[in-house]
Amino acid sequence: MGSKSVKILIDEMDDGWDEKLKQLGYDAYSVKKLRAEGMKLRTDYSVINYAKENNMLLITRDTESGQACEENDLPYILLDNEEIFRIVVEKLTKL
Repeated sequence: MGSKSVKILIDEMDDGWDEKLKQLGYDAYSVKKLRAEGMKLRTDYSVINYAKENNMLLITRDTESGQACEENDLPYILLDNEEIFRIVVEKLTKL
């Protein structure tokens, strides 16, 4: 389904997913851990720019970050309430 060669950047709210994705063979990084290493990733702009410069897919819950990725043709997965609701409905239809 997906390519494990894509580099993934996990936004701060889902810190820890990077480790889970690494266990599955993905090349994943965490905004929180990169910041702890001294990277300047305090703003949405910095995070999106970092993902762009490093050819990464951003996984975020921040709607504005998702919209910024959309407007700039950057790969992303937005985990907003709409997406979560879609998953709930999909699971309900399987009951």
